[in-house]
Amino acid sequence: MENNNWKERLVIQVLLVLLLLLVLLTCNVCKKHSVNCTSEVDPLPLSHEFSQPGDLIIGGIASQFFLVHETPSFETEPSQMLINEPISEPKNYQHILALAFAIKEINENPHILPNITLGFHILNSYYNARMTNKATLSLLSTQQRFVPNYKCAIFRNLTAVIGGLDSETSINMATITALYKMPQLTYGSFSPAQSDETQFSSLYQMVPKEAYQYMGVIRLLRHFNWTWIGLLAVDDDRGDRFLQTVVPLLSKNDICFAFTLRLPKLTYLNDLTDSVVRQKEMFLVLFEDKASVCCVYAEHPSQFILRLLLFLAPLISFPPLHKVWIITSQWNFESMSFQRIWDIESFHGTISFAVHSNQPPGFHTFLQAINPSWAKGDGFILSFWEQAFSCSLKVSSIHGDSENTCTGEEKLETLPGIFFEMSMTGHSYNVYNAIYAVAHALQAVYLSRSNQRRLWKGEQLVLQNLQPCQLHRFLRNITFNNSAGDTMRFNENRELRAGFDVTNWITFPNGSFIRVKVGRLDPWAPPGKELTIDDNKIVWHRTFKQVPLSVCNENCHPGYTKQKKEGKKFCCYDCVQCPEGMISEKKDMDSCVKCPQDHYSNHHQNQCVPKHISFLSYKEPLGITLATLAILFSLVTVLVLGTFVKHQDSPIVKANNRSLTYVLLISLVHCFLSSLLFIGQPGKVVCFLRQVTFGIIFSVAISSLLAKTITVVLAFMATKPGSRMRLFMGKRLPYSVVLSCSLVQVGICVFWLITSPPFPDMDMVSMNEEIILECNEGSAAIFYCVLGYMGFLAIVSFIVAFLARKLPDSFNEAKFITFSMLLFCSVWLSFIPTYLSTKGKSMVAVEIFSILVSGAGLLFCIFPPKCYIIVLRPELNNRELLIKRGKW
Repeated sequence: MENNNWKERLVIQVLLVLLLLLVLLTCNVCKKHSVNCTSEVDPLPLSHEFSQPGDLIIGGIASQFFLVHETPSFETEPSQMLINEPISEPKNYQHILALAFAIKEINENPHILPNITLGFHILNSYYNARMTNKATLSLLSTQQRFVPNYKCAIFRNLTAVIGGLDSETSINMATITALYKMPQLTYGSFSPAQSDETQFSSLYQMVPKEAYQYMGVIRLLRHFNWTWIGLLAVDDDRGDRFLQTVVPLLSKNDICFAFTLRLPKLTYLNDLTDSVVRQKEMFLVLFEDKASVCCVYAEHPSQFILRLLLFLAPLISFPPLHKVWIITSQWNFESMSFQRIWDIESFHGTISFAVHSNQPPGFHTFLQAINPSWAKGDGFILSFWEQAFSCSLKVSSIHGDSENTCTGEEKLETLPGIFFEMSMTGHSYNVYNAIYAVAHALQAVYLSRSNQRRLWKGEQLVLQNLQPCQLHRFLRNITFNNSAGDTMRFNENRELRAGFDVTNWITFPNGSFIRVKVGRLDPWAPPGKELTIDDNKIVWHRTFKQVPLSVCNENCHPGYTKQKKEGKKFCCYDCVQCPEGMISEKKDMDSCVKCPQDHYSNHHQNQCVPKHISFLSYKEPLGITLATLAILFSLVTVLVLGTFVKHQDSPIVKANNRSLTYVLLISLVHCFLSSLLFIGQPGKVVCFLRQVTFGIIFSVAISSLLAKTITVVLAFMATKPGSRMRLFMGKRLPYSVVLSCSLVQVGICVFWLITSPPFPDMDMVSMNEEIILECNEGSAAIFYCVLGYMGFLAIVSFIVAFLARKLPDSFNEAKFITFSMLLFCSVWLSFIPTYLSTKGKSMVAVEIFSILVSGAGLLFCIFPPKCYIIVLRPELNNRELLIKRGKW
């Protein structure tokens, strides 16, 4: 029993101890940590800030001042190294003014966040990771105290942060804002390799991703046919990513890079000049290479290196540099105060892809009212004013007791463009739109919550407990039209859905410049139409009289094709003229194109010209001449035939077989007339008849001569005593010879017409500039059989006539037939090679000429002596006298 009581008392004591510990722990948790909140020690105070109170605060990280670091000597601790006076970049002060202007407009607009006042707190990044992190944490702390993670005194209701200008600043900020789920709207470039959904889930980009700019650069190079360019990139990871992305795109679009120049990363200013001088041989390629176009990727402040190189060029004996610079949106020609005397003439005619901007109404007037005392709490304007106008406001740590004292009445519009622009730049436009995006998101939050609460609670009560992470849902889906008329909205990757302006920079000797919008890059346009550009608006560098050429070698003109040079990049090539029958219509063709069969290439090999139809026509001189000869010879033959018919009973007509003479003359008339079938446009009937008609008629004529010669030989042999040749004498033998010899040719021709008849055809290959209308012989073998049989008859007639030429017959005409057959064979033996070596109308003319010459040979070698006696010496046309003279 006692044992049980003891156990109960022990349990009660343990419970009492635990209860006491719990009470003490609760008191400790509730105790205020005033020591942390009251600490006023700031390890790294920020000298430039601009704040304006409000119910809701929007933070900003600007990049107006640049810290010049001394080269570390490692003789002291890093924390003890002093930082020199920051150097101002006056142009970037417009980013701050754009933020203040947007806040002012929203606070004065009764339709956006009524009864709610927006305030802002802007700090400077100094282009330094440590200072950027410090500035970001300061925005998240109680104002005037650096106590992160504690709510001390009156805590600022920070809703979003705007910044930064370059990728490095944005990443340093995002590393911190992501921990607090604080919406961050970056108004400058942001490296695509860093845009990780999980790591930077609170980041919103007011600039479209860089890949769109790369596409625009490629489109621009293709637009002007620039295929040989130089690439300049900062020597860091961002430059590596740029080259890794762009180089494959260049090759894919048939563009070569002549060189890649890596610009040193800006670290210690006092070592920078020495670095440029030491590497002068590396930079010399930029001045000597014939590439007229250079594409530059350099985020600020790395772009300072290129300007320093151009500034030092005359001092290190570099030649003048005249290039077409293509720059991306990161570069806005910001200049530091000491760069006032640096010439920017080398950048005249530069083409840049600038962030799209428009001019909000009232902004120009707002800028005109700016002066050193324009706003209470502006910690940027004094340094800006002194360094922009090169004067001193009372006591200046830079200018000391300078005689050039600022009056405060200076006007911003008098500053050159490298220091300040009165029109809103692309980055300032992004800041302006970022403020409005946050305001519209807050308006959407208010409207959403006011539907759930009573309106009498007021806007302040509705938004007073808003956590920054709750703004993302509304900010991600926000869509609004700004005062400049542009529609703003984010895509699924929290990137502003916008394009880029293609800008042409026109510089002046006094350091000022103007930017002319010459085109637009719209990544969401149909493929091939993303880039629109007006060539007539572009002003090139003064050394270029027209659109600059940037090629490895001159373009191959139409009519030539590219031939690769061994060991060179594919953009370097020789130009070789296209072979005959092939053309190239455009410059720099990779290969020549063969003309269609009914076309031919012109003399310059750059155009296909339709071939003209060619055939032997009655309208051309050659056709008229041959037709006239054919008709003339046929008329002469008819005249001879008429003469013989008229004197058919005379001894000289009857002496050599009058019937065969008539057959011969009639066949000669048809031979001459058959040549007319070869003149004119070939048709189906003409092609069907002309070779057959020519072959049969000539075979009849030669057969007649063969019959005549055989008759003479038989007549001589029949005069011998006891000869049986008398049995063969008479009219049946010569007729049989003519008929049998002709029928063989007729048989060959009929077989030809049945098996493979001639037909009309077009020869598009033989002549370069002509389409030959011709008669295809169908079967060339049978055609040559026809000619061969004619030749066989002619040779036989020649042999028989040659053997009978000296027979002692007073009426022997064998010697005339011999000569005519010799001429006939000569003509047709020379015809075949000539016929085969010619094309078109010339080939037809050769055949007509052969027909006429061979026919005329038969006519004029045999009949003139007879006609001479019949017509001119009729007294010799009697049997006794002819026998007495023994000749014709």
